[in-house]
Amino acid sequence: MTVEPKHPLPPLRETVRVHGLQASKALGQNFLFDEQLLDRIAALPGDLDDAAVFEVGPGPGGLTRALLRAGARVTAVERDDRCLPLLGELSDAFGGRLTVIPDDAMAIDADAIAGAPYHIVANLPYNVGTALFTRWLEPKAWPPLWLSLTLMFQLEVAERIVAPVGSGAYGRLAVLSQWRSTPKIAMKVHRSAFTPPPKVMSAIVHVTPTEQPEGVNPRILSKLTEKGFGQRRKMLRQSLKGMEGAIEALESLGIDPTRRAETISVAEWVALARTLSA
Repeated sequence: MTVEPKHPLPPLRETVRVHGLQASKALGQNFLFDEQLLDRIAALPGDLDDAAVFEVGPGPGGLTRALLRAGARVTAVERDDRCLPLLGELSDAFGGRLTVIPDDAMAIDADAIAGAPYHIVANLPYNVGTALFTRWLEPKAWPPLWLSLTLMFQLEVAERIVAPVGSGAYGRLAVLSQWRSTPKIAMKVHRSAFTPPPKVMSAIVHVTPTEQPEGVNPRILSKLTEKGFGQRRKMLRQSLKGMEGAIEALESLGIDPTRRAETISVAEWVALARTLSA
């Protein structure tokens, strides 16, 4: 279903010009004005007709417009006060289907705000994107309240999220992303699509939760990967020696303690965490 605003909206670029709004480098902002591209991004989670969507850092509301057109009910968190008048106009145009929270997304509990299953869709500010992403991957309760994540990252970060074991990009982010969810790069976005253009290419990562392996404490897996990849040049017997029981667990599983973290598969990290969780 396509939802039309109560009155025609001027092109986003024109709205931004009228309000004298410029992207803030300090806030990691880069604006997208291509409405066809934004509609494609909004389509990635699937049918959003009357679905709840949580958006971080909407800025002037380009992606927000696309989500609202797709029928979503959007809750957007924006810390840049300059953008609030534009978002207020957008909320009025779509009959209140947009709720704007003027706050820092790092201080917000999205689950508490949503209260029911919801999608997360965001052109994440580069300076907080990874921190927010890992937070959404690490809830104790699984499956999570979110149904999918559709997130814009720098291409380099996106490649780390989907990286296979043994590749140069494989690390803690890949393990956390892949052990109980399925991430994929859904779309690459050229730097020229943004205003101002960032120095690097971007990509949209789409993540859906899968069944969690039994007997694994997520906190232990998180701690294991933090230690293992925190000293990735070292052998596991060195990087994990400060974690009680880790070396014994390696031996019980037949994992050579002279291996390095980037050679340990997601399944092996899960097995190690399960042993320590027991």
